[in-house]
Amino acid sequence: MNISNINWKTDYQEFINYLKSFEDKKYQELNKKIGINDKSIGVRIPMLKKIAKDIAKGDYKSFIKYNKHKYYEEIILHGLVIGYIKDYNEAIKELTNYLPYVNSWSTCDTAIANFKIISKNLDKIYPLVLSYLYDENPWIKRVGVVILLNYYVCDNYIDDIIIEITKIKLNDYYVKMATAWLIQVCYIKYPIKIIDFLRFDQIDDWTHNKAIQKIRESLKVSPKEKEKLNLLKR
Repeated sequence: MNISNINWKTDYQEFINYLKSFEDKKYQELNKKIGINDKSIGVRIPMLKKIAKDIAKGDYKSFIKYNKHKYYEEIILHGLVIGYIKDYNEAIKELTNYLPYVNSWSTCDTAIANFKIISKNLDKIYPLVLSYLYDENPWIKRVGVVILLNYYVCDNYIDDIIIEITKIKLNDYYVKMATAWLIQVCYIKYPIKIIDFLRFDQIDDWTHNKAIQKIRESLKVSPKEKEKLNLLKR
């Protein structure tokens, strides 16, 4: 199927049938087990990325417009396609339009990891990212955290990230998990700063301990470091 030339208004069901040709029952069942509540066809992520790239080469705006968001794969494809948009303003506009459809860790994390335009516009998009951290919708809040851990853990932002972590309202499991993951990513590059943070942080005990667990699980952390981190558990 030549996806880049498809007429999304008239041939959308044909596209769904195309997706179903990649159905993997085992992967479909796995999606259920890992908390993907949307109806899933069972198409694996590498294939979805390939399809998204092909969609982005054609009339991606019509794909987004006529996307039914019935299947998990449709939502993921919506998010992935945005990552291939080269114009910054258009990409940010489409990211904003995508946010209401983010309803799982996967529809968040998979799309954001593919949103490379952020790395070229760190200063420009940073205020928007911070606004996500304070959104009442926990999935949008997770989007903000995942953007930080994917693109902002660097010299120019690490001190500010540490401050922002203490401000995030950690009242949702998936936000807590993402925050623990962010702390782990920060530790790998800035261990001294994060050790100091963990000694005195005011975040809840669960997120604090989960962050330490995730750091200790990293192959990049030495056994000696892991012993020291264990002493910081609450």
